[in-house]
Amino acid sequence: MTDSASPAGPTGPAFAQLPLSPAMLANLQALGYLAMTPIQAAALPLALTGHDLVAQAATGSGKTAAFALALLHRLDIARPEVQALVLCPTRELADQVAQEIRRLARADGNTKVLTLCGGTPIKPQSDSLAHGAHIVVGTPGRIVDHLARGSLLLDGLATLVLDEADRMLDMGFAEDIATIGSRCPKARQTLLFSATYPEGLAQISRRFLRDPQEVTLAAQPSASKIRQRFYEVTEDQRLHAVGLLLNHWRPERTLAFCNTKVQCRDLVAVLQAQGVAALALHGDLEQRDRDQVLIQFANRSCPVLVATDVAARGLDIVGLEAVINVEVTPDAEQHVHRVGRTGRADADGWAFSLASLDEMGRVGRIEQLQGRAFEWFPLDGLTPTGSGPLRAPMVTLQILGGRKEKIRRGDVLGALTGDGGLPAAAIGKIDINDFSTYVAVDRAIATKALKALNEGKVKGKKVKARVLEG
Repeated sequence: MTDSASPAGPTGPAFAQLPLSPAMLANLQALGYLAMTPIQAAALPLALTGHDLVAQAATGSGKTAAFALALLHRLDIARPEVQALVLCPTRELADQVAQEIRRLARADGNTKVLTLCGGTPIKPQSDSLAHGAHIVVGTPGRIVDHLARGSLLLDGLATLVLDEADRMLDMGFAEDIATIGSRCPKARQTLLFSATYPEGLAQISRRFLRDPQEVTLAAQPSASKIRQRFYEVTEDQRLHAVGLLLNHWRPERTLAFCNTKVQCRDLVAVLQAQGVAALALHGDLEQRDRDQVLIQFANRSCPVLVATDVAARGLDIVGLEAVINVEVTPDAEQHVHRVGRTGRADADGWAFSLASLDEMGRVGRIEQLQGRAFEWFPLDGLTPTGSGPLRAPMVTLQILGGRKEKIRRGDVLGALTGDGGLPAAAIGKIDINDFSTYVAVDRAIATKALKALNEGKVKGKKVKARVLEG
């Protein structure tokens, strides 16, 4: 789910104040968008009138809907050509953004949205482009590939969006962004969204935006919603201390940050040895494995995700109870971004940080940035509070077959609750990609659900299903 998927509270301005179509307003209401978030209220009136825009807003602020509603407003469905291009730093963010645009585009069911990202074969993407698309969401490298091949044409582009532009610069995409910008029509609208505004971004703005309006919002959630605790550790205590934190506080979903891929792998091995279900997310994973890890974490089948900062960029996990800084990041602003992944949408969140004596200088810089001293607690105060190691409430079942077989969520739900006789309340999130479908089911009914899928039918056809192991 993208950052705009959590509807705003009733205190913000109403979407009805905007010059949107009655069908769009009705769809927003059906999706639960009752009022605008601050970034939507600030950006949408400017974007809808055609202004170029530079907006500083963090993930979790509702920015996706801000640019999605603007680009949909300019769309002419009768023209079967690419009219909007959204650039994202990672495939995961691109998938989330595309999903949100599709939800918002339900007011006109004929809108075609394509994702073009690396990590998947390029030919099927070219074939899809040949059949026409209105909106493309993708990563800069793959977009440049399609432009070079001639499979993506931008002659009819009306809106260019740079989402999490600072992250794209961090990841070395400045040259690709410049290439893409030079291939877009000059008479277009450009919307740039970023959590920070480094000089490199200012250069891109001056080069590709026309008299942009600027909108700046606070880049982090309210500190009062995130309770931070620091624990001093020695190096030989560090990994074991993560297990102590988990078994004491027992959060349902935790994102644990390490500074290196090696530390990620070591921590997962330690946690699994302690009986805690944990998965790693780092740059060495194949794309398929990465997708499966994220699906299991998002659908509550895995309680702990261990990741590096680079691997976790662009992720927005709804309902994240805790963040653990296994190591203190040398970048004080990165600490703020890590911690800000919990405590979203007025929910409370925990942020635990483990620091050795060698890291106290880093802690001091973070305290200086945040303008307050942190509270420190002893490791020996952490005692197990539950019966046994942390376990996920759900289990993920993988069905061989996905969008290519035209499987839909309703088909899977019907197979489990209809012929399978399982309660709908025990069925969780259903994710469908081109070749596989993933369904989360309550742990207590996992065996029955697997049997129902393998012995029954989905969309009138026999399927093969298996339990997706961590």
